[in-house]
Amino acid sequence: MSPTHEFDGEQYKKASAHQTSWGEIMVESLPLMGTEHILDIGCGDGRVTAKIASRVPDGQVLGIDASKSMIASAKQYETKNLHFCVEEVSKLTFYHKFDVVFSHAALHWVLDHDILLEKIYAVLRPGGYARLNFAGKGTCPRLIKVLKELMKQSAFSKYFTNFIWPWYMPSTREYQIISELSPFRNVDISKENKKRIFPSEDSLIKWIDQPCLVPFLEVLDKNNKQQFRDEVIHQMLSKTRQLEGNLSEEFCRIDVFAKKI
Repeated sequence: MSPTHEFDGEQYKKASAHQTSWGEIMVESLPLMGTEHILDIGCGDGRVTAKIASRVPDGQVLGIDASKSMIASAKQYETKNLHFCVEEVSKLTFYHKFDVVFSHAALHWVLDHDILLEKIYAVLRPGGYARLNFAGKGTCPRLIKVLKELMKQSAFSKYFTNFIWPWYMPSTREYQIISELSPFRNVDISKENKKRIFPSEDSLIKWIDQPCLVPFLEVLDKNNKQQFRDEVIHQMLSKTRQLEGNLSEEFCRIDVFAKKI
């Protein structure tokens, strides 16, 4: 379905305050009774998944992620009703097991959402629902422009000849079409534009390093990794700086609610 990338769970934890904050707000909006069995796809370092588990004391929560390092970081949050495992969403085999499938700030790393929605439908019990939130069209325009321009430079272009762009960021209309072809018959899709304010250069750099740059540095040799990374950071510090002294980038979130009848 998509290439998998090995992130650094502990470094991601230091760089993902905004993802965690948005995720916790999303968790609070879930209509839960406390007994549900829930699957969190792309659970990352596990902090948001732990918040889900606290809302279903008589239920069970499973967090999955394709990154071994992410799951290693998430394991510290395991309890009697919360567990984590390394798993690719394309290989899910839990049929009719979950009341809720949740995912936040992860599914833009999955390139084939036709297969994704089929997998989610299959793991849900009848009457269950999916609540998904991921990056949509218009996300990180400055970063994407910087990356695409650098990839064309003579020093780096040969490394990106067969490169697979790591993110799928659709418009709401595009995702509506995909959902209509899925097994779901009750899907609500909305979009929210957000501006991420980075209070310091260090906070922006940490976000760029983990997770944004990981797929790009994977294809470069050791002599070019640092040069590519330093140039991305140099340009982003310039392009995102505001008059107030902080830095900002645009985000667009696609929010999906899909119920299995």
